[in-house]
Amino acid sequence: MTVAIYPGSFDPLTNGHLSLVERGLTVFDRIIVAVAKNQSKSTLFTLDERLDLLKRSLTRFSPDQVEITSFEGLTVEFARSRGAMAIMRGLRGSADFEYEYQLAAINRHLDNQVQTVFLMADYQWFFISSSSIKEAVSLGASIDGLVPPAVAQGLKLKYGFQAS
Repeated sequence: MTVAIYPGSFDPLTNGHLSLVERGLTVFDRIIVAVAKNQSKSTLFTLDERLDLLKRSLTRFSPDQVEITSFEGLTVEFARSRGAMAIMRGLRGSADFEYEYQLAAINRHLDNQVQTVFLMADYQWFFISSSSIKEAVSLGASIDGLVPPAVAQGLKLKYGFQAS
């Protein structure tokens, strides 16, 4: 069974992230969506809230296909501890590539048995990021169709808007 780790902060989860999970399952038998516990990074949602939003948004996948968990420390060490052969990462464009390439190089140095696999985002998600979603919601913009319904509701509540 081929297993990949899909790490990230997922603050918040977007439909672009969901698309990568779905497409990743055409390459890997199982994907572990791993929410990073990064104390130095400020997040809108708590770790527990992010895990809950992921669980509510990924219900179409069986637990045999997709596991949702959290981790702290080095991604490559977490991947090794879970028997993953790969770290799956999404790319939207050249700016993402530079950052992701550096991470992949460091991970390769730390453990050359765990590969980094890049998947290009689907064209309809190139323009969205978790940051742009948060900014749009904070200014009262509609994010319908850009994030799962549970995430849209959570964002509206976080920013003090009436959840529909």
